[in-house]
Amino acid sequence: MVRRELRQKYKGSALGVLWYLINPLVLMGAYYLMFGVLFKVAGDDQPEHYPLFLLVGLVVWIFFSQAVLSAAPSLLEHGALVRKARFPRETIPASVVTVHLVTFIALLVLLTPIMIAVRGTGLALLALPLVLVCLFAFVLGFSLAVSVLHAYFRDIAPILSAALLPWFFLSPIFFDPLTADRFSEHTTIVFILEWINPVAPFIVAVRDVVYGGELPGLDVIAYIVVAAALVLGAGVALFRRMQGELAVVV
Repeated sequence: MVRRELRQKYKGSALGVLWYLINPLVLMGAYYLMFGVLFKVAGDDQPEHYPLFLLVGLVVWIFFSQAVLSAAPSLLEHGALVRKARFPRETIPASVVTVHLVTFIALLVLLTPIMIAVRGTGLALLALPLVLVCLFAFVLGFSLAVSVLHAYFRDIAPILSAALLPWFFLSPIFFDPLTADRFSEHTTIVFILEWINPVAPFIVAVRDVVYGGELPGLDVIAYIVVAAALVLGAGVALFRRMQGELAVVV
């Protein structure tokens, strides 16, 4: 299923996976113009090489949001297969997430040499596989839950699509809440932006390694490991509990 989806995505495309680099690059340019030039992030607390800072956050968010949004209707789109054959139905949303993971890793492979040249990123990259495994497990668990819920309740995907927009702007993509002066006196806001938002520690962890060239803090590592295990476990449990009637509802 992953091979078929990849072939369909790149069929007839001259640039293939490079098209998926264009999207975050265009977004980076637009948001840099907005937050880096027109409504400039306050001078002294603007991260160095701000476009690269933006780009790392964007590629993590795009992987999360596109994987979840694509997985939500996946069981309905493969309804004929679900009704006709016996197989682990988890493989349908899992294959969708895996396709987006391949694209995400390809983007990181293209981005990492730039970070090494510009930012001096080095041995910290050895921690990247652990971070990516945790991120994949988190997104997979979330996607399993969303896909099986949407099969029964068709409002889930539209609600999720609407929720992702404010969620995007509340994630530390345009700013670092720990270093931004505007948050220095608002510890509660910093706590919410850092820890209540479950995607934030994953963005921070990838950014620390790829952009910052340093290992994530132990608190961040502990968070992403625990969050990945809990969300994946909850997603699998919910999917298995609700999959009994899938052949009827899809």
